[in-house]
Amino acid sequence: SRHHQLDIERLIFAMVANRALAPSSKLAMEDWVREEVYIPGLSQVASHQLYRAMDELLAVQSELEYQVYGAVSDLLNLEVDLLYFDTTSSYFEVDPSEAPEEDTFRKQGFSKDKRPDLLQVVIGLAVTRTGIPIRCWVWPGNTMDMTVVEQVKKNLIGWKLGRVISVMDRGFSSEENLRTLQRAGGHYIVGEKMRSGKAASKEAMSTRGRYHQVRENLHVKEIIVGDGEARKRYVLVYNPKEAERQREERKKLLEKLQAELDGLKQLSHEVHSKAACRLRSHPSYGKYLRQLKDSTLRLNKQAIRDAEKYDGKYLIRTSDDTLSPEDVALGYKQLVDVEDAFRTLKSTLELRPMYHRLEDRIRAHILLSWLALLLVRIVEVHTGESWRKVRDELQRLALGHFSSKNGDLYQCTEITAKQRQIFAAVGVEPPPRFLEIQPSS
Repeated sequence: SRHHQLDIERLIFAMVANRALAPSSKLAMEDWVREEVYIPGLSQVASHQLYRAMDELLAVQSELEYQVYGAVSDLLNLEVDLLYFDTTSSYFEVDPSEAPEEDTFRKQGFSKDKRPDLLQVVIGLAVTRTGIPIRCWVWPGNTMDMTVVEQVKKNLIGWKLGRVISVMDRGFSSEENLRTLQRAGGHYIVGEKMRSGKAASKEAMSTRGRYHQVRENLHVKEIIVGDGEARKRYVLVYNPKEAERQREERKKLLEKLQAELDGLKQLSHEVHSKAACRLRSHPSYGKYLRQLKDSTLRLNKQAIRDAEKYDGKYLIRTSDDTLSPEDVALGYKQLVDVEDAFRTLKSTLELRPMYHRLEDRIRAHILLSWLALLLVRIVEVHTGESWRKVRDELQRLALGHFSSKNGDLYQCTEITAKQRQIFAAVGVEPPPRFLEIQPSS
């Protein structure tokens, strides 16, 4: 209806394809479209056209997200009763001192990329149980996880998802957030911090009872704390293999720590040396140390015993009484799909580092990356193969351009059995042997 002279859809498709196949800048895409790929209806592009298309994409974001979700739900017949949500951060190669004062979007904050020295934004993803990312959000870089749940819930309510159980990590488990997730008939499965100091969490961790084995390395125990409206339902999960790994890691760490203490040559009532202060402030060593009355440092045996109680365990809280403890544990375990989605965004699709400066361009860049991730995950679900394998196999398919006095001929290399299998799995017709014939005029 806007009567664009350019084919906006083709430009957006090219940017999404570029992100999935060979992530590059918009300027580098000029050569990529002209020399490296064949896109029907788009033989060449200019970077300013791509930026214009990004602006148009952002203008229809809400409608796009809703329509994409409807199409994907139909296509994959998704069960949307479990919806996973998590956040990550993505940084910019800009020193904080170089950012203009009016920039309220690129901010320093808690960096999940371990780059607290750089400006960043915070990205949220809602992912189905099959790993399909149905929506993404972007917030200023100093946004805290606890503050975004209400907006996420509000945005998704309008989609009429039916009975939704939100699955979230420990960073979102404030009481206010849990009440928000229960609005409009919703439920939650969230991780609880075992050392949070909450009375209910302490009681759950100290409750006796037998574990029920679900799988070889997955044992569960249901715990009910309180009565009536104050009733809270927990599931304590125990992984014997993980417990053994943590014990071995702690044993090695304590051996190193004891060796460090033996090398200090501590004397009673002496002022601490730099080496002793370094041990006390060390993020891994410090919690296993105690200082005696004569100022010498020793291993804290009580702290070691306390740590052993948590080996291989994690605590989950849920508001849904219809789910079995096994379903709760397995549902929470699938939260790893969101982490996989973020890994794909950051590595395969090369989301970071970002060089955009304007907020709208940053949002559009992340929107394009989400669309690329969406297509990647759909391909993986349909084929049962990793995107890397599918991409490598299909990139062996080449297009030859033959030119003579009689005209131009575009001919594909012969399609292999494996390539045909991939095309069939995703429901896409393979390209014809002769893609285009242009006789001389």
